Amino acid sequence: MRAIEALRATGVRQFVFGVGVAFALTPWATAPIALGLGLVLALLGLTAWEGRAKKASRLLIQWSIVLLGFSINLEEVARAGSSGMVFAAGTIFGTFAAGLLLGRALGTERQVTTLICSGTAICGGSAIAATGATIRAGAAQMSVALVAVFTLNAVALYAFPPIGWAMGLSPGQFGTWAAVAIHDMSSVVGAGKAYGDEALKVATVVKLARVLWIVPVSMLAGWLEARAVRAERGGGSSGEGEGKAARGGGVIAAAARVVPWFIGLFLLASVARTVLPGVSEARWSVEWGGQSVSSVSDVLRAAAKQAMVVALLLIGAGLSRKALASVGWRPLVLAGALWVLISVASLAVVRATM
Repeated sequence: MRAIEALRATGVRQFVFGVGVAFALTPWATAPIALGLGLVLALLGLTAWEGRAKKASRLLIQWSIVLLGFSINLEEVARAGSSGMVFAAGTIFGTFAAGLLLGRALGTERQVTTLICSGTAICGGSAIAATGATIRAGAAQMSVALVAVFTLNAVALYAFPPIGWAMGLSPGQFGTWAAVAIHDMSSVVGAGKAYGDEALKVATVVKLARVLWIVPVSMLAGWLEARAVRAERGGGSSGEGEGKAARGGGVIAAAARVVPWFIGLFLLASVARTVLPGVSEARWSVEWGGQSVSSVSDVLRAAAKQAMVVALLLIGAGLSRKALASVGWRPLVLAGALWVLISVASLAVVRATM
């Protein structure tokens, strides 16, 4: 303990924190490792530049969501068909309905419940990050939700393929189930790859279709959170607030509250990935500087992943023992129960309909 106190009292703390951030920029740093390292730094009191780190984490999350859009080809998503979109909508709605009921029963904090539902229903860490940015969740809420999701991702990555083989699932069935029941894209890809190329292809397309739900879900969560905060403070209704904004010439500001800037750019990036020359080599042969849009999108997707890794380290580093204790154990129970529920329910639907 004396050694740690000595580190805090000198510039070594800044050095250690800087080394941690530098490590998050390397290929060896995955999202769970970065979040864990940030938590260790926070609990040891070795976090530096707290104010700047908090602002940087928010900006990195927002821009990583924007860059993620360049990996989504809307044509491929459309090929999933209307049935796939209906299935996605149904499971997302069901996940939120069950999560809100479980959260109320467990007494979990409103923001934490929203984050866990978003991560479980859509795409894990990315959905939590996007939703957390719109509802302005704190470091404790974000960290607990992310820890729960990453832990369950690790379990699913190794558990799902043997379950699929034991139940005799076809590649299409397994790919669809994995895309619905596994939170994060990377774990979906890993499980799909273990099951075979066809399962990987199906899982990737279905999961990309679910990623698009980041837009409406994060927007709705932000709007509902704003309404809840106004109600707690005894403020006016949302319509009254929007009317005042419009009368005061703040139409753009009012629109920005409904559609955050990074969500709008995420949509534009998805459109660009779909329609720009070189996106589909079957239709265009144009290349930019020797690099097709598809290869450029791969670079941007890698940049998005790395930005998210650094952001997660900064989020973890912003946690405190007091904040962690205030969140408690209930969110972990909520995340686990909700994940088991959606996994069993989606498997039953997939086996009955495919």
